[in-house]
Amino acid sequence: MDRNTEQRPSSWPLLRKIIFRFLFVYFFFEIAPWTWLNEVPGVNFVIKYYLQFMDWLVHLGNAKLFHVREVLVPENGSGDTSWGWAELWLLLTLAGLGCLIWSVLDRKRANYTHLNYWLCLFARYYIAYVAFIYGIEKVFAMQMLFPSLHQLATPLGDLLPMRFSWLFIGYSTPYQVFSGIMEVTAGLLLLWRRTASLGAFFATGVFINVMMLNLCYDIPVKIFSMQMVFLCLFLLLNESKRFVCFFILNKPADLCSIYHFEYTKKWMRISRIVLKLLFIVIAVGFQINNDWGYFKLVHKEVKQQAIKNGVYEVTGYSANNTQLLPTDSLRWKDAVFENGTGSTIVADTSFRLRYGRAYFGFKADSAQHKITIIKSLDGSVIYNFDYVLPDTSSVRLTGKTRQGDVVINLKRTKRHFQLAEKQFHWLSEHNR
Repeated sequence: MDRNTEQRPSSWPLLRKIIFRFLFVYFFFEIAPWTWLNEVPGVNFVIKYYLQFMDWLVHLGNAKLFHVREVLVPENGSGDTSWGWAELWLLLTLAGLGCLIWSVLDRKRANYTHLNYWLCLFARYYIAYVAFIYGIEKVFAMQMLFPSLHQLATPLGDLLPMRFSWLFIGYSTPYQVFSGIMEVTAGLLLLWRRTASLGAFFATGVFINVMMLNLCYDIPVKIFSMQMVFLCLFLLLNESKRFVCFFILNKPADLCSIYHFEYTKKWMRISRIVLKLLFIVIAVGFQINNDWGYFKLVHKEVKQQAIKNGVYEVTGYSANNTQLLPTDSLRWKDAVFENGTGSTIVADTSFRLRYGRAYFGFKADSAQHKITIIKSLDGSVIYNFDYVLPDTSSVRLTGKTRQGDVVINLKRTKRHFQLAEKQFHWLSEHNR
């Protein structure tokens, strides 16, 4: 029997053809392989106009049809913004319309075997592309960082589920690296036709886990992670008969043929090799280079700061020569300084308020004994203080705030966080 008989029938059922048309149009816009050039320095301008067109189309569709929000919030680290949901509805609408028009114009087509090959090809390379981006970052332990002093000083109950999950993974470098290796392995398996079936299984497991984390911990990448799972399931469904025979019915399974295509021309075979190498350079080489640079930046040796890293107790806080009580909402309750970043507990909207703390950056001039408090997000100046170091563990800040002339006395504590010890025990005599 010809190995292609099972996987490449002469005629597809009508329902399969309709579903394929819908998925082809949807995945065409979702995968958008030309956007991969965004990773190539000096070439990303090519897709600028495409992205502008899609943005215009999303806003038009939202205004005329979807009405997700009156004013769409663009993606900003969150992929689940109103713009992201409007884009999803737009792609589903385009897929529906495209499927309808296609079905009318091409209703006599027996099958889409060759087109399905190309869709599966781009699907597995897209999944590999995403797996490399996130996987290599995890291998360098750079996607989730170990909790900072600010986060260690934040009560557990003040953390949102997303940040809680981020710290959970970032706490353990071996676990994060292991997760990254799993994602990179899935990507590598998908690059070669002989291992693509195993890669599809591998990737499905990896991205289902990611999707469930996003759904269960309210991580704002839900749309994207669900799309990745659907892409993986699409690849698995293309081989569903083989998998059912092998894993469930205990019967011989036919050879996989959906990833095989006869490149009859020499230029086709050469182009295939060149494009695969180019993809590996973009998806793997550039990503390693970027993450290695980020790794060196995060782990570079930081010169001694004028104000030492640590958790500080506020021993005194006066405004206009009047001591404020600890219950005053505008009085600092504590202070944390760590490598140019700071945080405190205060109800002052001049700062970036997150998880019950007010975050800021700072720049200290040790020659002039001045410190500039900077807003973390935009770098704008919040306050300017003069500082004095009465002893090795004390700091006195004087300057103007929204309360007037203030004097803040800080004392560095010997605050110890057990979580920062990275404890591990093979032998545990009691439950921890």
